Amino acid sequence: MKRIHYQQLLPISINEAWDFFSSPKNLNLITPPDMVFEIKNQVPDKMYKGLIIQYKVRPFLNIPLTWVTEITQVEEKHFFIDEQRIGPYRLWHHEHHFEQTANGVLVTDLLYYSIGKSLLGWLAGVLFVHQKVRNVFKYREHKLNEIFSH
Repeated sequence: MKRIHYQQLLPISINEAWDFFSSPKNLNLITPPDMVFEIKNQVPDKMYKGLIIQYKVRPFLNIPLTWVTEITQVEEKHFFIDEQRIGPYRLWHHEHHFEQTANGVLVTDLLYYSIGKSLLGWLAGVLFVHQKVRNVFKYREHKLNEIFSH
């Protein structure tokens, strides 16, 4: 299983951070365009525990994949967790934490994922999956800095 711990300080208030990150509709803004990310079901303006979100993504060679996640926990203005229910990963558990600091909001992502232990899964991980996941976080950092630079 892979673990990614990522932090970014944004020069915004906790209210502004929560308003942005708790809206499923903003996911597309911080997803790399080459993944062709598309939400397929109706989603509310704000997430809630138990919310199911269905996507089509094209993470590799423009091949469409169905991905379904569930918001399993929400503590407003503190954290939420999404977990894959259907998709390319054997395990996907993504925690999003928010902490007000003197200089803004510290956004912390803690991601645990597994693509399985088969030879094909290992090879896919080495060749592109692990780098693709890291690139999503790099892209997101850039986009968030762009969106929230006041």
